[in-house]
Amino acid sequence: GDCFPCPQEGCPMMGHYADRFPAKLKRVSQKYFLNTAADPPFATWRQKLLIKLSGVKKMKGDINLIFHDTEGNTKEYEVASGVLSQDQVYTKYLDVEINPKNTKKIEFLWSKTIFNPLWARLGAETVNITHGEDGHR
Repeated sequence: GDCFPCPQEGCPMMGHYADRFPAKLKRVSQKYFLNTAADPPFATWRQKLLIKLSGVKKMKGDINLIFHDTEGNTKEYEVASGVLSQDQVYTKYLDVEINPKNTKKIEFLWSKTIFNPLWARLGAETVNITHGEDGHR
């Protein structure tokens, strides 16, 4: 996440398009990291997610997001699990297999680990999702 978001000139790329980033080619020793998806075309898009919860108490539970694309494909990602609190902002970097250009909707899933009707409820006060460059990484 230290390189997020991509610089104004774009995220450096390996392979065929590496010549578009001549300043990066001058470095002698560089590390490259490549995140891939499990299914073809194996591309992922880095998404930065910030969630601020609101409520009055801590509780155990899970927060997941489901990305839906225009072709009916879905992918689910865990954002947070365990003790959740209203006084915390949850930040997570996700490598999403759904192209942001084809994202139809993002579903927010919230579940309590233990059901107790006396517990105060927590809710999402703010959900902010940003993505890096629209290229494969």
